[in-house]
Amino acid sequence: MAKRKTALQFAALPYKVQDGVLSVMLITSRETRRWVIPKGWPEKDMLPHEVAAHEAFEEAGLKGRVETVPFATFEYLKRLANQKRKRCTVLVFPMLVEEELDSWPEMHQRKRQWMTPAEASEHVAETGLIEMLQRLAGEAGGKPPFVNA
Repeated sequence: MAKRKTALQFAALPYKVQDGVLSVMLITSRETRRWVIPKGWPEKDMLPHEVAAHEAFEEAGLKGRVETVPFATFEYLKRLANQKRKRCTVLVFPMLVEEELDSWPEMHQRKRQWMTPAEASEHVAETGLIEMLQRLAGEAGGKPPFVNA
């Protein structure tokens, strides 16, 4: 049996640490209004972590320092306009948020919200994203490897 081909996407996991508490930002998807993380398709002349940073700016109005190496991957079924679904593999790049803009390209199409990883894991629908956030929640006391603060 042939393995089904998956499409590749790049995502940012926006995070901040305040008073020793790790928070991540979730945004709503445009069509279904589900809670997700900023992600997008590969773009010519952009490295994967640059795509992740670009999506975080466009979708959530965030600027910051994005790691060049992904810390996690997950798979999900992307809902397409024609009622079909496409299996996607998402490489997730941590992004330390340094600036949260009041105005950004998709501000009228999405909501954004800071949550602890445990709270975020209860709001997302994709199994792989839930597992990643639960792992992060378990590490938060011992600080995930990408958190330097």
